[in-house]
Amino acid sequence: MYRCIATSVEGFVQQTIAYVSSGYLFYVSGTLPVGKIPEAIDRKLIERYGIAISKWARARRKRAGLGNVHYLRHGRFFVLLGTDGAHPFKEGEGKMLRDVRRNPLHFAGYSVSFRGGHTSVRIALQEYRCLKAYLLDLAAKRSIEALARE
Repeated sequence: MYRCIATSVEGFVQQTIAYVSSGYLFYVSGTLPVGKIPEAIDRKLIERYGIAISKWARARRKRAGLGNVHYLRHGRFFVLLGTDGAHPFKEGEGKMLRDVRRNPLHFAGYSVSFRGGHTSVRIALQEYRCLKAYLLDLAAKRSIEALARE
């Protein structure tokens, strides 16, 4: 059974980092439609792209110059991550396909990218701006100690 459900935001981000660090640099992300059964969509995507294969089968595909794909979901948010090489995922997702080296993956206030040969996790720009504005507002109203605790 292919395990694709992250039970926490931290777990989702951690697993995404592991995949990106392993060369899964191409992705498609989105939110499952309300009213659809998430488990049914999980099965459909796993079957469509042949994701539930062993690590040995992935290694054989990689040696043959073919791509591999992983699927991960937290709540209604999902991401399909793929490696370089031919794979039905690339044809099936076409224009929706993003490269994490150029377009960071955003999820729950985090931004995951690949820079300088390493996976990078940062606070997403919008989240950073909100946090900065909040702290600047507090700075005018609170003591240094209260601000430090915040």
